[in-house]
Amino acid sequence: MERIDKTYDVVVIGAGIVGINTAYWNLRNGKSVCVIDRRAEAGLETSFANGGQISVSHAEPWSNPSAPLKVLKWLFDGEAPLLFRPRFDVRQWWWIAQFLVDCMPWRADRHTTKIVKIATESRALYREIREREKLQYDSRSEGIIHFYRDKREFVAAARVAELMRKHGCDRRVIGVDEVVQLEPAFEEQRHEIVGATFTEEDESGDALKFTQGLAGRCAEMGADFLYNAEAVSLLKSGARSINAVEVMTPQGYRAVKGRDIVVSLGSFSADFVRPLGVHLNVYPAKGYSVTIPIDRSNTAPTRSLTDDQFKLVYSNLGDRLRVAGTAELSGYGRQLNYGRCEAILRNVRHLFPRAGNFDAASFWSGLRPATPSNLPYVGRSRFSNLWLNTGHGTLGWTMGAATGKRVAEMIKSGDGPVVA
Repeated sequence: MERIDKTYDVVVIGAGIVGINTAYWNLRNGKSVCVIDRRAEAGLETSFANGGQISVSHAEPWSNPSAPLKVLKWLFDGEAPLLFRPRFDVRQWWWIAQFLVDCMPWRADRHTTKIVKIATESRALYREIREREKLQYDSRSEGIIHFYRDKREFVAAARVAELMRKHGCDRRVIGVDEVVQLEPAFEEQRHEIVGATFTEEDESGDALKFTQGLAGRCAEMGADFLYNAEAVSLLKSGARSINAVEVMTPQGYRAVKGRDIVVSLGSFSADFVRPLGVHLNVYPAKGYSVTIPIDRSNTAPTRSLTDDQFKLVYSNLGDRLRVAGTAELSGYGRQLNYGRCEAILRNVRHLFPRAGNFDAASFWSGLRPATPSNLPYVGRSRFSNLWLNTGHGTLGWTMGAATGKRVAEMIKSGDGPVVA
């Protein structure tokens, strides 16, 4: 195995939105950085075609008091927002058991509060990065509307919105008239909506463009990128520290040495660190997105939207409308379920019949690294120099800037909470 003589201050494993933010903030702290990824470029996994929202208002976790009854109702519905496919996999059942515990009201409220704080910090950091680095990624700063078709769901959302406001997220309740005023594309189907919430400070944008743009800036700042290189193991130095990452490249195996190592491998993080006795309750939640070409003749929504009943998010990315959502707990396969893709498309057609060229829509699926609580692992492992920044679920784009900076600050200080 070839060993690279250089020892980096920080080695980041994973070049998605979370890993690139981690690299960026470590570079800002004056660290030498190497980023490792198995793909040919940054952002080609879960960051590739996600829903596009930087949404503090989406902080309520899936594990909330209303979830168990909904999940039971959805079990036998192939188009349900959350699809559970039981497997002979102890990790899946461990995840589900903890998910049910996290549905307890006091736990759900606590997790919502923590996510709001991370997401609010992150949203401000994205603005800072955008201005400093002059990044262009089809960003829109026009807020996010969460709309509701069911009165009970709307009443429950108002309670969550009040909790969020207490912790700094100005998510306010609005009526149907204001919904249509803010987003005229709803006019034809206004009768289906009973109310909404609006968070004016939330944003949207293309996560792939941002990730690749920031990766380019990191390279200019001196980071080395090792693409087409799959991290296969961590090499220990004594009982409590790691000194290198073993990677497989087209040229063979190499060892990349680092004083600090950060794991940001998304859904694959748990399997990667398990041989070291580090156990993460992260399980893949396969999500889908549909990208619909639009032009000036279309009446696609311009503000970012969240349909809480069907768990879909809408983001206008200039010349295309991105609609993403649903989740399958069915293992690590990424094959498209075209029935679920068509269900998303039908939903969009029904609400916004002139939104775009539906016949030219493209479909994508990705594995979101979900924890039962939606809170990511951000901190130190039981190894002194092995750090975790993973498990962001549906909110990697939303929380990535803040968790990247938090881990960088922990590395700078040499101290941080042990999270696994």
